[in-house]
Amino acid sequence: MARYLKKYWLIALLGALFMVGEVYVDLYQPRMMERIVNQGILGLGNNGVPDLSLVTSTGLRMILVVILGGTCGVMCGVLTNVFGQNLGNEVRKDCFERIMHFSFEQTDDFSAGSLITRITGDVTQVQNLAMQFTRGMVRCLMFLVGGSIALLSLDLSFKKVIMIAVPLIILEVGFIIWKTNPLFVLLQKRLDRVNSVIQENIAGVRVVKAFVQEKRETDRFNEANDALVQTQLRVLILISWMRPVMNIILNLATVAIIRIGADQVRAGLMAPGTIMAAVTYISQILNGMMMLAMIFQTLSRGAVSWKRLKEVLDTAPALKDGGKEAPEECGAVRFDHVNFHYPGNDEPVLKDISLDIRPGEFFAVIGSTGCGKSSLVQLIPRFYDASEGHVLVDGMDVKDYDLTVLRERISYVLQKSELFSTTIRDNILLSRPDASEEDVIRAAKTAQAHDFIMRQPQGYDTPVTEQGMSLSGGQRQRTAIARALLKNAKIFIFDDATSALDLKTEAALREELNRAMPDATIIMIAQRISSIMHADRIAVMDAGEIVGLGTHEELMNTCRVYRDIYESQLKGGVTYD
Repeated sequence: MARYLKKYWLIALLGALFMVGEVYVDLYQPRMMERIVNQGILGLGNNGVPDLSLVTSTGLRMILVVILGGTCGVMCGVLTNVFGQNLGNEVRKDCFERIMHFSFEQTDDFSAGSLITRITGDVTQVQNLAMQFTRGMVRCLMFLVGGSIALLSLDLSFKKVIMIAVPLIILEVGFIIWKTNPLFVLLQKRLDRVNSVIQENIAGVRVVKAFVQEKRETDRFNEANDALVQTQLRVLILISWMRPVMNIILNLATVAIIRIGADQVRAGLMAPGTIMAAVTYISQILNGMMMLAMIFQTLSRGAVSWKRLKEVLDTAPALKDGGKEAPEECGAVRFDHVNFHYPGNDEPVLKDISLDIRPGEFFAVIGSTGCGKSSLVQLIPRFYDASEGHVLVDGMDVKDYDLTVLRERISYVLQKSELFSTTIRDNILLSRPDASEEDVIRAAKTAQAHDFIMRQPQGYDTPVTEQGMSLSGGQRQRTAIARALLKNAKIFIFDDATSALDLKTEAALREELNRAMPDATIIMIAQRISSIMHADRIAVMDAGEIVGLGTHEELMNTCRVYRDIYESQLKGGVTYD
């Protein structure tokens, strides 16, 4: 945290200094009140004659001092909030930036719900920690030290009260912190779980409704939420003991001060105004200790949250940039004896894949569900790294590329068309924000999206709801394809990106792709034979291996798996999705 504190240390220091000024005023006021009572009202030192002018002058000075203290308090509050908000802003941005560079497996390891909790709730706890430490700690320590000195300066006999009351409060605070600190870790984990359930159900609300599982998911949320509430209650019940016990100690200390003061007054060693000042000081000391106890709770919870944030900030991206100078861009892809299994799973997904995809080639991959088609193409932009072997783009291993340079050469249409809650135009412009209006329209026309976009209420400026749910599946796919085409990359990967298109629209799209991008390398993953039978070459995959490679005609003669797929889909002229 030091590097964040270092950036705003001056603001934090000024805030602390203003707090010193506010507390000094609070500590000075009892002395002024003592003078008003002893000299102004009781006339001690003036033969018992009250001095109303002293009451007036001291009272006016008290008003000015209070105004000064209030000003210091306001300035402290402003500076402390500026410090805390800026620190939280920096931490939140850095965490989000780090998350954006995580690999898929790292995001899965943390879970979406946990990352949301960390970047929101945990950052807020760290802000509170920084602000409380800057403002509250100074205030409490000054009341404890300054108040004790001021109290003892009135009469040393008050030291017995301090020596008994303060250790009792310290023992209570230590006990509460010892009991609650482990619960804060559990509390954040419970909150992670609640956020995960919420996130999953909002994202999958259509599935829940389609299978009439509202009650099941409500029960699952209730279970997670009940666990969170129970943990919170355990914390709050422990903390609820703190204030009553402290109030008892405070009241007993006040009684003790009055008792000692009364004995001193009877002996003629102390004036009533001094007792009033002493009561005020002991109240300030013990209230300071009470606030310190609450601050320690904030510090404990903030420390837990900072540890969780530090896990994110200290997690280096699993995929390291190679940093080598990139070769000339031509669109060639090569797999050299590639094996792959997903992290945490030893079951191989790809087995000894060797494959050359030539520049400008329309290359297709087909196979049954789960045979490794998507896993294969995800290795090209380094969404994952091959477990063994090498994946090369334009003759260089993808691990040697700068990730940004590598992914700028590739335009990828995901199996699931991810759209954002902005306009259709902005969704298309995501791949090339500086593109002209003509380029956007050209890409949309090639993707067979222009006509349906123009039928929308506001055309290209029509807002899209979260995840694109205001559009049909085919419209989402065409919008995602338009976004990919706008990039003008040399390599285009379509990962089953036309599954929601009818055969006529898909044929028109294929024709436009051949016309608009004659030199681009197109790699298309498909489930339907009709989508890829006109490709230059087709790779047939089965159980993670390539079992056939060639044109449609060649595979019909040489590959039993391909022939089985063809016959199951197209035999008798009937097509199946």
